[in-house]
Amino acid sequence: MSTALAIAAHPDDVEFTMAGTLLLLRQAGWDIHVINLSSGDLGSISMGVTETARARRREARKAARVIDATWHPPICRDLQIFYDDRTLRRVCSVIREVQPTIILTHSPEDYLEDHVTTCRLAVTAAFARGAPNYRTIPARESVHDEVTIYHATPHGMRDGLRRFIIPGAFVDTSGVHDQKRTALACHVSQKEWLDATQGMDSYLAAMESFSRAIGKLSGRFRHSEGWRRHLHIGLGEESADPLRRALTSRYLINPEYEVALETGL
Repeated sequence: MSTALAIAAHPDDVEFTMAGTLLLLRQAGWDIHVINLSSGDLGSISMGVTETARARRREARKAARVIDATWHPPICRDLQIFYDDRTLRRVCSVIREVQPTIILTHSPEDYLEDHVTTCRLAVTAAFARGAPNYRTIPARESVHDEVTIYHATPHGMRDGLRRFIIPGAFVDTSGVHDQKRTALACHVSQKEWLDATQGMDSYLAAMESFSRAIGKLSGRFRHSEGWRRHLHIGLGEESADPLRRALTSRYLINPEYEVALETGL
């Protein structure tokens, strides 16, 4: 069975930008796994750190059950996702355990540093998965199957300097949107936090708006998730695009992005 692993920073990040694609892969017979690196322990204005971490853990596990994904426990705390030796070894251990064909993770450019660092960790850990002399925590044998990394569209479709990020491909999530919304709704502790700290009104409405905006950009889909494929070197064949192979008509290459790649503009 083919396997996909979503590596995100916080509880609810997977459900906000990646869950639709995971649901489609699950429908296609794939095994799907999720890990949020942070416990989300700072994500509350009404609960203490320990209580918040426990609540967000419960919510994340419930959301994983909604999309029928294997859930892996967090390994960091909020604002403590660092690109350091120990964290890298732990992320690589998860990748070796799961042995994914696809890794879904954050954009290399995003509004939140935890997202960017999670992306960097995922990419390096994927590269290190096949190095026999690289020791992980906990220890796992190296693996050598190909893996393709896809980067999600950052929130607002912009980087930290307000520049527009164009997806390289669009996934039609319209048919699984209600289930994606149900999964995101499991993170009930986040409404108060996001309303108060990030002005996102309702986080469910924010996801709806984001999903429709990417769908509109595709020119074809009502709801969509946008992806950019990472460079293949050190990971697999240049032509490898397993999302396209698995999702067929629900996967649309963005010709504007392809032109940008060819011209460097």
